[in-house]
Formats: sequence, structure tokens, C-alpha cells
Amino acid sequence: MMPNKFRKSLIYWLILSPLALVILFPFAVMFVTAVRPRDELFVYPATWGFSEFRWENFTEMWVKTNFGGALFNSLYVSVTATVIALLLSIPAAYALSRYRFVGKSAYRTFLLMTQMMSPIVLVLGLFRLMMKFGLVNNHMSLILTYAAFNMAFTVWMLQSYFNSIPRELEEAAWMDGASHFTSLIRVFLPLAVPAMVVTAIFTFINSWNEFVLALTMMRSSEDFTLPVQIYSQVAGRYQVEWHHVMAATVVATLPVAVVFSWLQRYLIRGMALGAVK
Repeated sequence: MMPNKFRKSLIYWLILSPLALVILFPFAVMFVTAVRPRDELFVYPATWGFSEFRWENFTEMWVKTNFGGALFNSLYVSVTATVIALLLSIPAAYALSRYRFVGKSAYRTFLLMTQMMSPIVLVLGLFRLMMKFGLVNNHMSLILTYAAFNMAFTVWMLQSYFNSIPRELEEAAWMDGASHFTSLIRVFLPLAVPAMVVTAIFTFINSWNEFVLALTMMRSSEDFTLPVQIYSQVAGRYQVEWHHVMAATVVATLPVAVVFSWLQRYLIRGMALGAVK
């Protein structure tokens, strides 16, 4: 007789398997294309079968596409933009969560409305602004832009999480003689670590995957981020090395996967914290 717990798990996996196949199918295509010999990329009908694994495709891709430089640029821009967005958003979110002031409701509405505007609408204006300050083809233009675009999201998310942290904990610290700043640093923020990690993950992913602004601001191939660098291997070329493109795409997904795996426990705790209000 099959145990009840095992039976439920099997039923859940059967229900979720179609969704899992749909999600994993693009990654399977990327990986298979990345490790196939170049001469067999368009062989029909052997779509999934091939004679050998060509792990050398990854090495060739790394050298020929300047992947290492683009990887460093993406990490630098995404991490720095995430840190700046969090540093500026935490005080704003704390004020929205803990204090009452004139225009608080209007400010929250403004934050929500900014998320409805596509960055593409502002590309021309941002480009002219960065040109005026001499930041075109400078990673600082992307860092400032990504941090600004993500701040509304981070403030909204953090404020929602901060509301779930009991105010009584800070009041107890005040009664023990701690200042507002001390209670914030030693009591409040440690409890908010899961929320900050969740927000940082989504901010990092938004910055990591952004393409339009990076394509507009960056002019030199040495300064390209990963999305633009991969795009440059396809656009305007008479012959596309698809095995290199797919190898680069596979490797480009690894940092995000590593971040999710490393911070998974904080992600789950943060989501649970936001759900309990």
C-alpha cells in the first residue's frame, strides 16, 4: 500500500509536470545547441541527437565573444545598482511603515504609478540627460538608471514587509534606553534581512536582464553588458554562430541560478514574512 504522503507528492508532481516541461524546454534547447558540433546544428531530423558533446564550444565562446568582460560588466552594474537602490529605499520604506505625514497616501500612489511606465518611453530623454552629464558609454549611467527605476519597486516591497514587523519590539528597545537609530540598526533591520534579500534578488534580476537602456547607453563593445553582448553575436551578422550564442546564454543564466540557490532560505522566509500581516 502506497503511503498517503508519498501518494500526495506523486499527484502534485504529475499536476506540475506539464508546467515544469514548458519552463525547462527552452533551457534544454539552449543546452543541446550549446554542446552540439557546429556541423550538426541544422541537421534534420536529429534535433536532439548528435555525435558528440562539444564542451569546447564554451571555451571558444568565452574567447571569441569577450564573454568574460561582459560578465564582469553585468555583475558590476547589477550589484552596484542593487546596493544603491536598497540603501536609498530602506529609509523611505521605514518612514512609510512607521510614521504618519502629509501626502503619505499620495506618495504611495505615485510609487505605484511609476511602475506602469515602460522604460522605453523614457529612453530618448535619459540618453539626452546622460549625454549632457557626459555619462554615455559609462557604466555609471546604467547604475544610476537601474537604481532609479528599481527604487519604486524596492520601496513598495520593503514597506509591505516592514509593516509585518511588530512595532512593540522597537518600543521595548526604546524603553531600555536605545535611541531610534540604535533600535533601527540592532533590532529592526536584522528582522528585516529576509525582506531585504528578497527585494535585492528581484532588483538584481531586473538589472541583470535589462537590455534596451544598455543597448542605448553603451557604445563600445568592451563596455557591453551580457544581454547586449549576446545580442551583438546575432544582429547584423551574415553568419550566426548559434552554438556560441547558446553557450553564452547558458552561462549567462548561471549567476542568477547561483544567487537563487545561495539565498533560497532567505527568499522563502521573506515571502512568508510578507504574507503574514
